[in-house]
Amino acid sequence: MQEENRVFDCVVIGGGAAGIMASISAAKENKTVLLLEKLSKVAAKLKATGGGKCNLTNTLSNDEFIAKFGKNSRFITYAIEAFDAKDLRDFFTSINVETIARDGFRVFPVEHNSSVILNALDEELERLGVQVRCSVIIKNIEKKDDIFTIFSNDKTFQSKNIIIATGGLGYPVLGATGDGYDFAKSFGHKITSTHPAMMPLFTKEKNFASCKADTIAKAILKVNIPKYKNLKLVGDLIFTKEGLRGPVILDFAREITPILEKYSEVPLLINFLKGKNEEEIYTHLKNEISKNPTNTILQNLETLLASSVANEICNICEIDTNLRFKQIEGFKREKLVKTLAWTPFTIIGHDGFKQAMITRGGVELNEIDSKTMQSKLVSGLFFCGEVVNIDGPCGGYNLQWSFSSGYLAGKLGNKIDEDKKVIDIVKDKKEENLKIFC
Repeated sequence: MQEENRVFDCVVIGGGAAGIMASISAAKENKTVLLLEKLSKVAAKLKATGGGKCNLTNTLSNDEFIAKFGKNSRFITYAIEAFDAKDLRDFFTSINVETIARDGFRVFPVEHNSSVILNALDEELERLGVQVRCSVIIKNIEKKDDIFTIFSNDKTFQSKNIIIATGGLGYPVLGATGDGYDFAKSFGHKITSTHPAMMPLFTKEKNFASCKADTIAKAILKVNIPKYKNLKLVGDLIFTKEGLRGPVILDFAREITPILEKYSEVPLLINFLKGKNEEEIYTHLKNEISKNPTNTILQNLETLLASSVANEICNICEIDTNLRFKQIEGFKREKLVKTLAWTPFTIIGHDGFKQAMITRGGVELNEIDSKTMQSKLVSGLFFCGEVVNIDGPCGGYNLQWSFSSGYLAGKLGNKIDEDKKVIDIVKDKKEENLKIFC
């Protein structure tokens, strides 16, 4: 049977950050909105983001923020300018969630608890009259005579517009199945190749597993393949039993996983010394030796690195850590300095989508109007969030993109005048929305 034989103005498929914002945005346009979610509750992945603390966005300027998305940055420009970090923080303030950037960059709710965000969004959906139905498994979507029909496991829904906000393939335990790609393909859309991103990486070298307690600050990573010589990233790194993790690895995984699909192994070079080159390293060691001539090489290296890391680098170079620098054979000293400058690692795998926080790839961007998020192939069909071929680094980029693209998709094709952006401010939940034009 059809749900009350009702034709909604908009049905949003997917109850994550993008889908919730799309629902709110559409409801504020006085549209009748139905939000469908396959899990028993909405926002499961949002609850887990940022370790449960919910890193909503960051404090970069729009231009700096957009540039971080690389080759696809042009596509996101309109969505970010339509609803940027300031707008997002203002929105959360309007629903009684204060935010803070304690480190001057990453923005969290003051409570550092994602439950505060979820509760506020739930209340806003209810206040705006958005119908939310969970545990809905969608089987198929069809369009006839300008009306979409959504066939689910037990009901049928109809709508004038559909917003697909189903996310990607990362963290299947939180509902990711890639069904949004199937819906898109059923309407003729192409899907790029998809790769897991933002997760730990496995290395062939296991000797640094003993260094798990040590974080390397501002490590420099680069791919040691001529074709990819320009791929370089700086950030904090952590050793694991199986390889590497930490913010810089989570970010670099976005670049590594597609390469790993082409090659069985991906060689990396890592500088643990904040960019010190061979000459600077040698000069540092020479100075240490002159100050403490009886110190062992391990004691010399401990002025540069954590003891456990220094010990493993000596092992790589087959150097007895009890020897003094001058007692080491010349070719081994040369190898030590070179290894300190660039320590080789070999990426051999990862946990796949099981541990991937985001998906690289998705619905082809050239088939979507970036100013509305509407399909160029099917009118009334919109996309937002991770389901499209957009992914950014760690630090609130992907969540901001989800909220921004959801906001834009929820306008249902009503283009926003760049010089007259509309910001909805809710002063009192008992009062009507006050619209401020700026």
